[in-house]
Amino acid sequence: MKKIVVWFSAVLLVLSLAACGNSTESAENNDTETTNSQPATDGSGSSGQEENVSVNDDSEKETGASQDTVSRDNGEASVVYFTSDISPEGLMAVYEALNWEPTGGVAVKLSTGEPPASNYLDPELIKDLIQSVDGTIVECNTAYGGSRTETAMHMQVAEDHGFTAIADVDILDAEGSMELPVEGGTRLESNRVGSHFADYDSYIILSHFKGHAMAGFGGAIKNISIGLGSKEGKCLIHTAGASSSSPWGGDQTGFTESMAEAGKSVSDYLGYGDRIIYISVLNNISIDCDCDGNPAKPDIHDIGIVASFDPVAIDQACIDLAFAAEGSKTLQDRVNSRDGLRTLEHAEEIGLGSRTYELVNIDE
Repeated sequence: MKKIVVWFSAVLLVLSLAACGNSTESAENNDTETTNSQPATDGSGSSGQEENVSVNDDSEKETGASQDTVSRDNGEASVVYFTSDISPEGLMAVYEALNWEPTGGVAVKLSTGEPPASNYLDPELIKDLIQSVDGTIVECNTAYGGSRTETAMHMQVAEDHGFTAIADVDILDAEGSMELPVEGGTRLESNRVGSHFADYDSYIILSHFKGHAMAGFGGAIKNISIGLGSKEGKCLIHTAGASSSSPWGGDQTGFTESMAEAGKSVSDYLGYGDRIIYISVLNNISIDCDCDGNPAKPDIHDIGIVASFDPVAIDQACIDLAFAAEGSKTLQDRVNSRDGLRTLEHAEEIGLGSRTYELVNIDE
């Protein structure tokens, strides 16, 4: 199987304050104050980063956590598996490439999507995977209003969007929060997730990669930080620990770095790869999040599905794949105008994962 090893250097970032998480403004309106932002590419599809590419034609596939595919401390590349097959079969194949066996109760964290027209993952795409592990779909309520701010409303959305038809659904913060310590952070001392978080032994983080009005982009790290945060936890992340009751008023760098720190608390609790894995689907890639009920139209053709034990590596791979795609300029502008890559920089700094990864194409 051909393996492509890509080494990434630091990316020049530009800081800009952003709109709220459920903004329904158009791309033009959202970015009118960001005309001085540096694009992430030179316009040719290149990320502008130095690449060191090598090819290995060994047909033996290296898989599994036991292969030490996650390397937080020694700077080695983390493995990210890729398939261009966006189908139930492709999703199962990239999951199986990880050679990971969940134990106990299995939670599958995804976004249920904001009505009326967000780009959440199609239940038919993910059904086989979830049912193969006897998984429970888990979510948390929002902190900014909308149709998912209370548990009863949120469960109705989950039903309307077809998720309750394929699996049980659990709103993790339906009964409040539980606290997780943050080790090595500079913004947060602790993180608050839904109190049902501890009811599950293994987690599959199933993310739809896309842009985001405030974070710049949404992927694995956002899914385990803001996504698993209770209302209190979401507020703490948005305000870099200043408030557990309001998500407003925080600075942008504090927000992006707090996402990384909250994500690390989740990863540490779950044994960093022992009890948690990450799968991200690159389809319907709008500059807006699934928390936006009226997102901008996707400008990028569907790309594929990736899987990894490393949340930093998988997000970096998604960024690179999406930025190299035709039509990615609006996404690049959104990410850079929100200083979105600061989340990945800080995540690597505090030991959540590595931005250096080995992309293994399982289609070859």
